[in-house]
Amino acid sequence: MQLQGSDLAGKRVFLRCDLNVPLKNGVITDDGRIKASLPTIEYLLSAGASVLIAAHLGRPKGEFKEELSLAPVATRLGELLGRTVAFPGAVEGSAVISAAGNLKPGDVLLLENIRFTSAETSKEESERQVLAKHLASLADFYVGDGFGAVHRKHASVYDLPQLLPHAAGLLVSAEVEVLKKLTVQPARPYGVVLGGSKVSDKIGVISNLLNKVDVMAIGGGMVFTFLAAQGHQIGKSLVEVDLIPTVKELIEKAQKAGVRLILPTDIVVAPEFALDSQPTLVSANAIPANQMGLDIGPESAHAFAAAIVQCQTVFWNGPMGVFEFPNFAHGTKVVAEALTHVSGISVVGGGDSAAAVRALGFADSDFGYISTGGGASLEYLEGKELPGLKALDL
Repeated sequence: MQLQGSDLAGKRVFLRCDLNVPLKNGVITDDGRIKASLPTIEYLLSAGASVLIAAHLGRPKGEFKEELSLAPVATRLGELLGRTVAFPGAVEGSAVISAAGNLKPGDVLLLENIRFTSAETSKEESERQVLAKHLASLADFYVGDGFGAVHRKHASVYDLPQLLPHAAGLLVSAEVEVLKKLTVQPARPYGVVLGGSKVSDKIGVISNLLNKVDVMAIGGGMVFTFLAAQGHQIGKSLVEVDLIPTVKELIEKAQKAGVRLILPTDIVVAPEFALDSQPTLVSANAIPANQMGLDIGPESAHAFAAAIVQCQTVFWNGPMGVFEFPNFAHGTKVVAEALTHVSGISVVGGGDSAAAVRALGFADSDFGYISTGGGASLEYLEGKELPGLKALDL
């Protein structure tokens, strides 16, 4: 069912959003995901519906944790919408049932962190079904718009939409449209830049994309497993030793596929992982034993950028270094700047990458598209079936 064109006047709509924003001492440090949810919420309100929102924050593992409460999100959402957002402070119980039952067209209610109840993430279908049936009783229609969670087989993502008339939200529809451009006949040259801390998080997507891309650049903490696989000294840098044989196979696969695999030639190192650590520039094949790599060097950043701007399609996921520390943010900033000059489509793949570009002073509009779902985007690009999309018939 299409969201636009559905008769929603007077109906209570259960909206699954992704409001998993970063918090520091109870203060939201990046409200990008809240803003990304606004178009669907505003569409539903303009259609005459009342909106009951569910979302998660962090991984509380079925327990109430005050630091993971959605209370600050309810406040910020109300500010952005210019209306009161009711917040009953629970997922289940009489207060929630009463609040949902009293919703009138134009009202917005945000449930407490859906992951405070263990049934949400349970591997037992019967447990998830109990929660899904409770949530279904609160509404007439389901809209799935939490793209950052569609790769999870969770009660509010997978089980609930099967119990109600349902449709994809505007954000999820837009995300899928963009990801299709990266997987179905992408404009070439097609380049992918991958970073972040662990290569284990990206093995699947690297392997799958090596059959599809023309250029792949690797930075971030994950690059040191690649450098180690080439026999280079990496000092105290992050490395996943057990994956070195797999990485060697990926390097060989890239060569056989004719993919240009770009690895750093210089690295910014420091003796410790700390804000005030003093940076030193060294060759990527000779990192001192008492140093750890915390960013790609300027020569590497220039090479990455030069490759990026020649591409018509670019996907980037994962920072090039510890961008939160000014001394080690240069590589990430150069890559981000290069993406703003891509003449075709540039996609920033959610999570830390999205937080990085905003923290470094870029506007969302500087890029072709900023995804809200890092893990979901990667699994889509791996070719996996995503439960939340399947439940929405996408």
